[in-house]
Amino acid sequence: MFNKLKQFKDIRERAKGIQSALAKERAEGSGGWGKVKVIMDGNQKVLDVMIDESLMKDKPALANAVKDAVNDAVGKIQRIMQSKMKDLGGDELAQDMQHLLGKKS
Repeated sequence: MFNKLKQFKDIRERAKGIQSALAKERAEGSGGWGKVKVIMDGNQKVLDVMIDESLMKDKPALANAVKDAVNDAVGKIQRIMQSKMKDLGGDELAQDMQHLLGKKS
């Protein structure tokens, strides 16, 4: 029982380390021909949004540009996350968690 608790604690600490490393990553997405930019961290938290003044009068164009910029940033950050997870042992962490829970992959 105590061994499993220690394993859970170790896995939790490794997961926190990965989350902390991902928080340092950044990706910029853009939409509306570069008139909207979104900065996102590796935990998919939006950090900044920049909107060109020319879009402020056209609500539908602004909405589409924001949507496109967010989707662009998400796609970029997911590629970074995938690479970083391999580097930081995220695959092994998932396997360890499955093993600890008694699931077979």
